[in-house]
This record gives sequence, C-alpha cells and structure tokens, in this order.
Amino acid sequence: MQQLTPFRRNMALFALTLGGFGIGVTEFAAMGLLPDIARELLPGFDESPDRVIAQAGVLITVYALGVVVGAPLFAVFGARMSQTRLAYWLLALFVVGSAASALMPGFGSLAVVRFIAALPHGAYFGVAALLAARIMGPGSQGRGVALSLSGLTVANIFGVPLATGLGQALGWRTAYVLVALIFAITLVLVIVFLPRYPGNPARSPLAELSALRNPRVWIMIAVGAVGFGGFFAVYSYIAEVTTRETGLPATAVPWVLATLGLGMTIGNLAGGWASDRNLNRTACIGFGSFIAALLLYTQIAGHPAGLFIGCFLLGATSSLLMPAVQARLIRISHEAALFGAAINHASFNIGNSLGAWLGGLVIAGGLGYRAPAWAGLVLAVLGTALLLVSIAVERRDKRRNLDTVGIPVRSLADEE
Repeated sequence: MQQLTPFRRNMALFALTLGGFGIGVTEFAAMGLLPDIARELLPGFDESPDRVIAQAGVLITVYALGVVVGAPLFAVFGARMSQTRLAYWLLALFVVGSAASALMPGFGSLAVVRFIAALPHGAYFGVAALLAARIMGPGSQGRGVALSLSGLTVANIFGVPLATGLGQALGWRTAYVLVALIFAITLVLVIVFLPRYPGNPARSPLAELSALRNPRVWIMIAVGAVGFGGFFAVYSYIAEVTTRETGLPATAVPWVLATLGLGMTIGNLAGGWASDRNLNRTACIGFGSFIAALLLYTQIAGHPAGLFIGCFLLGATSSLLMPAVQARLIRISHEAALFGAAINHASFNIGNSLGAWLGGLVIAGGLGYRAPAWAGLVLAVLGTALLLVSIAVERRDKRRNLDTVGIPVRSLADEE
C-alpha cells in the first residue's frame, strides 16, 4: 500500500464518502419530491393524486434498474482499469447525468435520463469500498464497506432533507442541480487526494463474471434484492405517509427523512464494526431487528411521534444489515471482488424497484399509504430465510472441506 500522510489519507476517505453522499441525495431525494414531480410532469394530479403519485414511482423503478444494469457492466469493463481511474469516470458520469436530470422537459425524458444517471451507482460503491479498505489496511473490509456507505446514510440526515426542502421551495429541478454540484466537488477531491493504484492488465474482464457461476453468489444477490425490498416499500412513499396519514405539513417531510437518515448512519457504523467481528451473526441480528421495526411501524406510523420513532428504527435496523451483506458477497465472490462489491448494490436496487412497485400496487389498490409496510414485512421475512439458506450452504461447504483433509467436523462447530 502507498504511504500516505494522515491528511491525504483522511481527505481520500472523505472524498470517497462524499461520492456516496451525492448518490444518497440523488437516489432518495426523488422519493420526497415525487408529489412535486408528478404535479408538474404528469396529467390528472388534481383529480387523482394517489394514482398519479403511484405512476410517478416509475422514476424510482427506472433508477433502480439503471443500477442493476450498470453494476455488472462497469465491473466487467473496468476489470483491468486502475480502480482510481475507474472512480474518476464514474463520478464524471454522475455529474453529467445529474445536470441533465435538471433540464429534462417531460416525464418520459426524465425517466430515460434517470436510468442513465443510475448506471455508475453500483460500481462506484463497489470500487469505493475496495479503495477504502486498501487505504485503511488489512482486516478492514467491513469498515471499508461501512465507510463507503456512510456518505449515503449521512445524506439522509442532511443532503436529502436539504434537497427536498429546496425542491419544495424552488422547484424539484433545484435538487438535481445541487446533486451535480456535489459530484463535481467530489471529482475534484478524488483527483487531488486519492492514491493512484495501478490496474491489472493481465486480468480478463470475463474473470469478473466468473462469480456468476457460483450459486452461492446468486443466493446472496437474492438476499439483498428481496430483503431490502422491505425497506424501499416503505421509504418510497414516506412523503405521502407524512402528509396524508399523519396529517403533518409538507415541510415536515425533510425532518422525517433526516430522522430516518440518523438511524441509517448509526446502524451503518455499528454494522461495519460488528461485521469485522462476525459477519453471519451481524446479518442475522440485523434482519431480526428489521422485521421487528417493520411490525412496530405498521402500528405507530399513523401518529406524528410514532412516525418519527418508526422511521428512526427502520433506518437503524436496515443499515445494520448493509455492511454485513456486502462483505459476505465480496467474500463469496473470491477473486471477482469488484464484481461482488458492485453487484451487491445492484441487488439492493432490485429491492428498491421491487419495493417501490409493490408499494405502488397496494396504494393504487386503495389500501392506504401505510400498507406498503406489510408488503415490506413479507419481503424481509423472505430475505431472512434466504440468508439462513446462504449460511447453511457455507457451513456445509466448510464441513465438507474439513472432512476432506481429515479434520473432525466438531472443530468447525467449536470455532463458530
């Protein structure tokens, strides 16, 4: 590892985190601004706001699909590239996509640009996690993942509420101008402070795809896609719960988002620390607490105080999971670490798309704005079951390997 001064090391880590901050703002601010976007770009809002807001939820879905498509593409085509240089290109694409989002005249064109703007999302978090771990040193995979994600969680405390408030006051396009500025500053900082790690010209891009031959990778992709769909089923329509279920004014939405973001930040930091000690235990505790938080939310979110409490707990428990799930996927992917790190965010955004879609269905069906939490609860339970399958398969493989070399199976149980 390159020898870095403490100042440059801290600035490099800050720059990687700031990129995650920008991604958090661009992804989640749209959820708080859905009513404003729907009112301006879609017909029939005054006659049927529920139907039109659910239709506007397509923007969340297409962004998530962009992440799903872009993560493996950039992981494959960036296999030989310097991870530092890959970060440059990904941030430049974020700048262009965010600025273009502020300029689109219609809903269709905005949806197309949001898809394009999402393409570097998964690959950026993947390469940022790997770079952060390299800068921080051996044994820091969980903390590296948590640090790369911390920008996203902190964005929900400051950036998303700020962008939402600006969008409500000055028009939703202002939020994307803010995002473009954040990514431009990040690009400059990364160019100045990030160490120049060399690429690997001998590595075949197809080697990154080798992870897809491993069924254990697919199980973990399903864990992220299904399990985290529960979070996005709720988060996608949190603005409507705030104003239509609890009766709070629209100006309260940024505060609700900030509360959720505070929970996410605390949960992410705790999850990174715990994951470096015991990945499987952290993931299991995370899912169990997330399910409990969803159940509580369904009961208390109709009251203002309950909404804030429920959102804080949902943010904390869901983010406790994220470093553990990503670190598990990186470990299972073996040599294809960039692919595993990037595809994890693709799986999260499949969950984003799935959760937003199911949430829109139950709302359009007249079940109310809190009903998506019940759909989310089902997804979280399924995600837990898939995680237990993944852990069981991993332990079976270890026992088989130990039997092969003549080590008693009991010794594995003792270690665990």
